[in-house]
Amino acid sequence: MNAPKEKMMTADFHMKPDAVYFVPLGGCGFFGANMALYGYNNQWIMVDCGMGFADDTMPGVDILLPDPSFAASLGDKLLGIIFTHGHEDHIGAIEHLWPRLKKPLYATGFTAARVRKDLLEQSWGDQARLYEVDPKKPLVLGPFSIRFIDVAHSIPEAQSLAIRVGDLGTILHTGDWKIDADPVVGKLTDAAGFKALGDEGVLALVGDSTNAMVPGHSGSERTVCDNLAELFGEFSGAIVVSCFSTNVARMHSIYHAAQTCGRQVCLVGRSLWAVEDAARETGYMRGLPPFLEGDVARQLPSDKLVYICTGSQGEPRAALSRISNDDHPEVSLAPGDVVIFSSRTIPGNERAIERIKNRLYALGVDIVTERDAPVHVSGHPYRDELKQMYEWTRPRFAIPVHGERMQMEKHGLLARECGVENAIIPENGKVIEITAQDIRIIGHVKSGVLAIEGKRLVETNHEAILARKRIMWNGSLVVTAVVSAAGDLLAPVQLTALGLLDENSELDAGYITDVIEAIGEKVRNLSKDDRRDDHMLSEAIRVTARRFFAERFDRKPQTRVHLVRV
Repeated sequence: MNAPKEKMMTADFHMKPDAVYFVPLGGCGFFGANMALYGYNNQWIMVDCGMGFADDTMPGVDILLPDPSFAASLGDKLLGIIFTHGHEDHIGAIEHLWPRLKKPLYATGFTAARVRKDLLEQSWGDQARLYEVDPKKPLVLGPFSIRFIDVAHSIPEAQSLAIRVGDLGTILHTGDWKIDADPVVGKLTDAAGFKALGDEGVLALVGDSTNAMVPGHSGSERTVCDNLAELFGEFSGAIVVSCFSTNVARMHSIYHAAQTCGRQVCLVGRSLWAVEDAARETGYMRGLPPFLEGDVARQLPSDKLVYICTGSQGEPRAALSRISNDDHPEVSLAPGDVVIFSSRTIPGNERAIERIKNRLYALGVDIVTERDAPVHVSGHPYRDELKQMYEWTRPRFAIPVHGERMQMEKHGLLARECGVENAIIPENGKVIEITAQDIRIIGHVKSGVLAIEGKRLVETNHEAILARKRIMWNGSLVVTAVVSAAGDLLAPVQLTALGLLDENSELDAGYITDVIEAIGEKVRNLSKDDRRDDHMLSEAIRVTARRFFAERFDRKPQTRVHLVRV
């Protein structure tokens, strides 16, 4: 029996007075690009507006964004956007999408500093209303009363949101969190706050699934600090540590580890300096002197330096990629130096990271990852921590988010094991209706992923991106044919076969001759009417050329025909 077809909903869909609606527009089914909507009584709030990273399947694209079309269509019904914390996968899209949303923004001090810097780089940045909230006081937007609950994470001021919805109940949006008894920077996860919330009653928990497949506990940042200090002492050359640029606690850990070895620390990468600036502005760099600029670091011997650099996920334009190519203007590595990957690999980035590692090995550089030494702990809860959260809060329903499908499914199973009545695995764009009695998917809205293509935003199925994919795998072929008014070839056709043939190769010269002859024969065998018809003649040339490469090379190139009549 086929399942009933879900209804496509628009901004004016009917909302029951005794239900709250959860609509994820990003962050479900893949990592990053987090964006979620909560609706009640015809009014809405958005939680987070983050970016994601493209992988090798999308050539020429680095940044992905959630499609905000449905949120934008809400108009005045969308009351504002609340940020849980300052990681790029939760705030990074706002500088691109705010002109489509134009809503007030709400964040705690450090997160607001991060967002503000991004916005002020835009020509319209001073138009955006950004409000710094006091996490000790509820934020009231229409029928929503939002309480902030401190959680430990790899960035200061991470918050879970307890969203009280009218008289219906409370939805707990955990955001990114973990349990860390000694987080180095930032506050402890507020166990008492979560227990009190559980005593009040939690209707549904919308929770982080990143490590739902990993048993045990994620560990403490303090152990990374201690382990780095011990590890640094093993190396006599320059030390490069690559980590997430927003991991302020890791900056502290690296600095203190460097101090124990008599080394100074240099930041390499624009995003690192931006985060450091926001951290100093809000008091999270107290006790740490200014980091070295690259031109100053170059004057010091390598055994006195630790570099913190961006690019731990293989980003081609980040500092570590340039260092591995030996073309960075400030950092050059040699045998005896070491690169420490103090981060986890985000799924999809494996190939890009391996390419960087291979280039570093070719330079004679040592490499240390979390598989070799305890140089990283996750900022997200492992299974034991998830169980603890369910024990504290005892929600009736659960909605796992922030992960690929397999992490979300495992989170859903764990939630049921912890006594949750029902757990729904969402997909981006699905409309989930939550009442005091039930939770169910009732339809879907427009969703998807946008790509930053040069200086514009396009959907990922835009022809420019699709054509680039086809060219990447099958090459590009341009055939230029000069014909008479009657359609006779006045000269052999000219070929430009990028990614297919080498004009300077003797072997390929034979293939070029063969395809030119095949096209010439096809044109001669066409009827007079077809040769006079530009479309028919061009299509015959295109199909003949493409078929030649399909038969000889098992390639179907992106093929264009330039037809010139004289």
